[in-house]
Amino acid sequence: MLIHPWDEGSTDDGLALAAAHGFGHLIAAGRDRPVPVVVPTQFLIDRPDPDPDQPLGDAPGPAATVLLHLARPNPIWAAIAENSTVLLAVAGDWAYIPGAWKAVGVEDPAWGIPTTYYAAVQLIGTAEVVDDDAGRAAILRRQLAALETDVGALVDPAEHGRRLAGILGLRITVGRVVTKLKYGGNVDAAHRGRIADALADRAGPGDSAARATLLRRSPDLG
Repeated sequence: MLIHPWDEGSTDDGLALAAAHGFGHLIAAGRDRPVPVVVPTQFLIDRPDPDPDQPLGDAPGPAATVLLHLARPNPIWAAIAENSTVLLAVAGDWAYIPGAWKAVGVEDPAWGIPTTYYAAVQLIGTAEVVDDDAGRAAILRRQLAALETDVGALVDPAEHGRRLAGILGLRITVGRVVTKLKYGGNVDAAHRGRIADALADRAGPGDSAARATLLRRSPDLG
């Protein structure tokens, strides 16, 4: 995706966005296909703890690991068998910015150029299919622990027998994180402040999240 210097986010920004949303589109290009396979899916981000014994300057390990599961008949498995490099795309915290909001002071609102503020991340990595009962159950336990409020009240996934065999697990070792945070980084504080105020006043779906990111990336707004 196109990322201007003022819209570029860090690896930490991207992984935090992915973890907070927990739902995205898994894309497998396969080999010689007219279009890639794209699957909407829930997922879990597993970030490694820093290694205190690793000397500074050593090559870093994986940025993160993505864990998920899908039904065995899903067409994405054939594409992954052809090419294990996959991309997980997540976008959110978006808000439409009307043209009139782009004008401050004596500027004519009719000349304002509308846009959309949003955050997006693409996690690129190597996919490993998990096809053993213990591995599939372990992934399910991790996902349930992250999503269920009372996981102890549920039957352990290993007890599901044939239904457990109907899914495959996937472990993606993320090697590259591409993050875009498009929140007016190319305009001055007066214009960003005007939009932050307008988002607060409108208070529509997504406006609060977009405003929070805008303010977080605008320390000059106080």
